[in-house]
Amino acid sequence: MVTVVQLAEHAPAVSVPLPDATGRALAASRIVDAAPDPYRTGCWTLRAGSKVGAVSLAVPGGDPVTVRITPKVPIARLFFLIGYSVDPHGWREGQVEVGDHRELLPALAHAVERQVDRALRQGLLQGYRAVEDSALVVRGRIREAEQIRRRFGAALPVEIAYDEFTTDIAENRILRAAVERLLRLPGVPRDVRRRLLHQRARLADISPLVRGQELPAWHATRLNARYQQALHLARVVLDGSSPEHTAGGLSIEGFLFNMNKLFEDFVTVALREVFRATDRTCRLQDPHHLDEAGEIRMKPDLVLYGPEGTPQAVADAKYKAEKSGGYPDGDLYQMLAYCTALGLREGHLVYAKGNAPHAAHRVRHAGIVIHQLALDLDRGPADLLGEIRSLAWQMAPGATV
Repeated sequence: MVTVVQLAEHAPAVSVPLPDATGRALAASRIVDAAPDPYRTGCWTLRAGSKVGAVSLAVPGGDPVTVRITPKVPIARLFFLIGYSVDPHGWREGQVEVGDHRELLPALAHAVERQVDRALRQGLLQGYRAVEDSALVVRGRIREAEQIRRRFGAALPVEIAYDEFTTDIAENRILRAAVERLLRLPGVPRDVRRRLLHQRARLADISPLVRGQELPAWHATRLNARYQQALHLARVVLDGSSPEHTAGGLSIEGFLFNMNKLFEDFVTVALREVFRATDRTCRLQDPHHLDEAGEIRMKPDLVLYGPEGTPQAVADAKYKAEKSGGYPDGDLYQMLAYCTALGLREGHLVYAKGNAPHAAHRVRHAGIVIHQLALDLDRGPADLLGEIRSLAWQMAPGATV
C-alpha cells in the first residue's frame, strides 16, 4: 500500500504516521524537514521548504511513500517563471498548456506531452550526426591515426568518420529522454500517461540517453523552430529530476523544483533583458573576492557594468523572507559585503512578496544604502515584468537606450 503525503510549500508542519525507517529516510533525503513527533508515537512531523513537486521513496521492508509538495505560486504563474527564464525571447503568454491540473507534476507532464505532440506533428526532425565507425568500404574520411593504432597497417577494415543524415539527433534524443522520465514519475494522471506512451512510440527508433551523462547539445535554428518550446520544457524535466539512487537500499524517484533557484533565475534573466537594449552590461553569478588576497570568493546573482566596464549596481534575489517580522538580517550583511568589495554605494535585494514591506537601510559610517524590494508573484506576467523594469531603472537611472 502506498502512503501519500500532501504538503504545501513553506506551510506549517504536519504529523503523519510513518515507520521509523521511512521517517529517517525522508530526513536524510532533505526533501522535507522530518523529525519524530514528540506527542504522537509512530508519527513524524513533516514540513516542506522551497522544493516543490513529487517524489516516491521505497525503503526495504516498508511500504512506499509518495510525497507531493504544492507550490504557493499558481501553476500558470509558475510556468510563466519557468518559460521566461529559459527562453525570454521565445516566450509567449498562454503558449504552454497546463490543462486543468492544479498540481505541479501533472501540469508539467501535460504541458510536455502537448509540446512534444506539436513538435512531432510534421514528423521527426532530421539532421546530420557525426559517426565514427569501422567498415569494409570507405565513406567520408579515413581516421588515419585510429587506422594505425587499431589495425597495425592492415588495409581492412577501415576506420572512418562521416556525417549521417538521420532522425537520431540530439533534439529527438532529448525529447525521448524527457518522455521516458515522466513515465517513471509518480502522480502522472492516467490520460496523460497514455498520451506519453504514444509519444514514446513515435520516438522508439531514437537512441536512449545514458543516465549520468550530460545532455547532448543543440542549437536553435530555423530548422528546429517547431521543436524549441518542447526542448526547453524537456530540459526542465531532466534538470529538475531528483536523485535516483539505492544507497543503503533506499530508492528515490521523483521530480522537484527548487523555488529559490527558479526565482533567482527569473529575476536575473528579466533584469538582463531590460538592460540588453541599453549601454549597460549584466553578468550573472559574477565571481569576485571580498579580500585583497583573493581567498574569500563571492558570487552576486547580478552585477551591472557601465559603458566603461566598471561595476555600477549589484542585485541578489531571495525567494522568501524567513522571519515573520521582516527580511533576514543575514541578507543585509551579505549585500553589504558585495557593495564594499565592488565599491558601490547602493545594493538591491529582491524578494518574492511576503509579509515585509519595501525598505531601505543606510549603513552607519559607510554611507551604503541597501534596498529591499518585493515582487508580487500573484500579479500577471505583464505587471510582473513591469515591476522588473521599474527595479532596473532604479538600479541604473542614467542608463541610455
